[in-house]
Amino acid sequence: MFTTNRRLTQFILLLGVACAAVVAGVYLPVAQMQNAWKSGIPQEQPEEVNRVLQLAYVLPEQRQTELEELSQATSDQNRSRARYLLASDLLQQNQPERVIELLKDLEPEYPALASHIALKRARAYSQLDDSAQAQKAWLDLIQRYPNQSVAAEALYELGKTQPEYWDQAISQFPAHPRTIEIAQARLKQSPNQLELLRLIARHGIYLDDYGTYLEILKAKHGKQLTPEDWEAIAFGSWEKQDYGKGAVAYAKAPPTPRNLYRHARGLWLDGKIPESRKAYEALIKTFPDQTDPQGEDAGFGLLRLSRLREPKDAVPLLDQVIAKFPRHAPEALFDKSKLLDKLKSPESASKTRQILLKQHSASESAGQLRWEIAQKAAQDGKIKIASDWAKQLVDQNPDHEIAPEAAFWIGEWAEKSGSSKDAKQAFEYVLARYPESYYAWRSAVQLGWPVGEFTTVRDLSPGVEYPDSHPVLPAGSETVKELYQLGQHQDAWSLWQVEFQNRQQPLVAEQYTDGLIRLGIGDNLDGLWMLSSLSMREDSEERSQYLALKRTPEYWQALYPFPYLETIVSWSKERQLNPVLVTALIRQESRFMPGIKSVVGATGLMQVMPETGAEVAKKIQLTNYSLENINDNVNLGTYYLDFTHKQYNNNSLLAVASYNAGPNAVSEWVKRFKFDDPDAFVEQIPYPETYGYVKSVFGNYWNYLRIYNPEISQKLSDHIESYR
Repeated sequence: MFTTNRRLTQFILLLGVACAAVVAGVYLPVAQMQNAWKSGIPQEQPEEVNRVLQLAYVLPEQRQTELEELSQATSDQNRSRARYLLASDLLQQNQPERVIELLKDLEPEYPALASHIALKRARAYSQLDDSAQAQKAWLDLIQRYPNQSVAAEALYELGKTQPEYWDQAISQFPAHPRTIEIAQARLKQSPNQLELLRLIARHGIYLDDYGTYLEILKAKHGKQLTPEDWEAIAFGSWEKQDYGKGAVAYAKAPPTPRNLYRHARGLWLDGKIPESRKAYEALIKTFPDQTDPQGEDAGFGLLRLSRLREPKDAVPLLDQVIAKFPRHAPEALFDKSKLLDKLKSPESASKTRQILLKQHSASESAGQLRWEIAQKAAQDGKIKIASDWAKQLVDQNPDHEIAPEAAFWIGEWAEKSGSSKDAKQAFEYVLARYPESYYAWRSAVQLGWPVGEFTTVRDLSPGVEYPDSHPVLPAGSETVKELYQLGQHQDAWSLWQVEFQNRQQPLVAEQYTDGLIRLGIGDNLDGLWMLSSLSMREDSEERSQYLALKRTPEYWQALYPFPYLETIVSWSKERQLNPVLVTALIRQESRFMPGIKSVVGATGLMQVMPETGAEVAKKIQLTNYSLENINDNVNLGTYYLDFTHKQYNNNSLLAVASYNAGPNAVSEWVKRFKFDDPDAFVEQIPYPETYGYVKSVFGNYWNYLRIYNPEISQKLSDHIESYR
């Protein structure tokens, strides 16, 4: 987004549900992508890759001939998959006779998708406008697959004329999206039906107007709702980031530590501080000793409560945490040391810090303390002391989110001290140990890698190679997994809504699967959130599972997708901008959600403000445009990004900062902080939002390079291997 002094929207959370169907052309075939990026690098296909799964990535009109050939092959899984995928394409092209022919006798050959073969057949007969055959096919699906959730599709169609089938869908498959459609249709006729509103509260979180249904449910049936109903409402409100309403609902949910904690936290986020204090006190009183695997418990409640008290009243609360909740003790000690400083007790504050560093040396809070000391020393010109504390952090807290930054500045400080050898070692360490970080890119720059510097990155046009098949989902039925690999994302998503029953506390594999499936249907905002928030797992076993996932290329490819690539590449070339940089900026601005709007009105992929869009449109003579239109939005956004680059002599650091904070602010910062050292300049950016934004955009840029650019990917892989 480009404007001055504005706040990021709700979609950039902690790190930073729209589409319900895959947009044709979102994921381009490998050959098409290589042409777009001018890669020039030959594509080497792995010997044992299933060809049909590769074709699932290719646009339907470009794969038909090869699928026809494969569908005539000898009887094997490739043949079955080819027939099914070809039938799916032809159904979209309104060729039902050919679909019926392709699906004939396919079920015994392809048991994983047998029920969906029956579904495609029924849809084909419906497309033929043969009501008798269609009726027979829908009934056949129900009779042969009565307990499979795909039967909800048949119940939905048959129920259009025979309401008892809709009743059956509601009873048997309440979580299926077709059942949600049934509930919506019936609620249009009679808006206050308790059971249907309950059903949507539990299973319809993805609906755009989900909150409206919750309000009707509460207003019309509040006295009849059970604690479990309120928990569903609370969770749904929380997921929609309506924390105030979530807080009210959590107060009526079963009184678990997690629910009471979220009640208190929601009140705080809603600005109701006195009520939040009372809620935290109730949590602590009700569950004085109970702990929660994710930390939403009395110990964390005491920590939060201490931050709502005056310093002298907060210290005893922190002492309770230290004594009773070892898991939260490091954070309590850190907070206590700061409060003691405020209370003019420097000796006690120092002793508290010593306890933190000695007894909890490996904790996140100890790492944070070390970095604060290092930064203070650097500001005072005591580079040796700063470097020593940074080295302690990297050694004792290697997994801390600050560790890559600390390791990088060890190199920067060594360079300034005249020790090029030590600096080189530090930068090499950052690349090997923290390859996904923004500071890995900065280290690669310092080591002379061809990755672009702030002053040169605009003009680069890096080649990329994109994976040519989907990963295997770690959770879900065989049918969901097969549909997903075939690129049948909408059908996979529909089944997953029924199978994913552990939404409030999902397993790592379930959350990862949910993220991948959401990305498949274009719900990139929530999909990327599900993937990135896996890093917040604190349970040791879950943490290990997440770290194992991080070591797979599939995880990173999912986290850094390439939606709308053709449009991005086209306008990047028009504006002479690095398409990877534009992609990186869009990922940060909108998470690739074309219809998303910020609280101040910034809209679309590049978060264009309406007034700025109008100004740019006038300059380029663009009429009848829409900021929600993908092509129009990228047209306008890249024009403005080109403008900010020209303002700052093609310095992409200043251009990107200006895109976020506005040119006036950036110009003032350049005058105020000078620009002798771009890394030092970044650290001095006074807007927290822009400080994080700049790092995120260039961190995204680096990750797209290291994941998809063959040269950088191989160079980094060799570096990591040699470093071991």
